[in-house]
Amino acid sequence: MGNRSSGTDDAAARPATDSTSAGAFDDGSFSGEGAALPALPWRVPLDPAPWWAWALFVVPFIAVPALNSWLWMGARDFLAVGLFTVIGASVVRVAGGVVLYRVEITATALKARTSLLVRSLAWQDVDDIEIVDDSVVLTSGKDENEINGIAKGQTLDSAAVMQAARAAADNQPVRRSRPRPGIGVVFVLAYLVLAVGAFLLRWHLL
Repeated sequence: MGNRSSGTDDAAARPATDSTSAGAFDDGSFSGEGAALPALPWRVPLDPAPWWAWALFVVPFIAVPALNSWLWMGARDFLAVGLFTVIGASVVRVAGGVVLYRVEITATALKARTSLLVRSLAWQDVDDIEIVDDSVVLTSGKDENEINGIAKGQTLDSAAVMQAARAAADNQPVRRSRPRPGIGVVFVLAYLVLAVGAFLLRWHLL
C-alpha cells in the first residue's frame, strides 16, 4: 500500500519518543509503557505516493474511452465495451483505494483516508499493534490493518503513539463509525461517464 505525504513531517508533528520510551520489544510489538502521547489529533508522517499509483489511476481515464470510441458497431462490441469499462473501473478502484493520503490518530480511533474511502478503527477494537517490515500492523480480530509508507525513521514513533492512544482510550466510550466515501468516488463516476459516453458519442447513440 503506497502513501502520500500529509505535509506534517516536521519537528512539531513528531512525538518525543525513542526506542526506550516507546516500550519496544525485539519482536516488534509494543508495551505502550512510558510512550509520550502528543497533542491529538496527530498525523502519521507519510511518504509521497509512488508514481505507479498515479499512473494506474490516470491511464484508464485515457485508454478505456479511446478503446471504446474505436470499436466498430456490433453485438460483440457492446460486450467489449462492457468488459473494458469493468476492467478499467477495477484498476481505478484499486489504485484509488490502496494509497493512503492521511492517517490520523485521535483520542478514540485511528482514521485512514484513501481517495475512495475514509475508514475509522476504534482503539477498543484493536487487539495488537506491531511493526512488520517498516509498516505498522493493527490486528482487530481476524482482520489486519496495515499502515505502510510511513516516512523513514518514523515507524517506531508512529507505532508508539498508536499504542499510547490505544492505552489512553481503555476507559473511554467506544465510538465506531462506518466507512464513508471520499472525493475519489467522484472520479470513479466521471470515469464511467467518459468510458460509456465515448462509445455512445462515437456511434451517435447519445
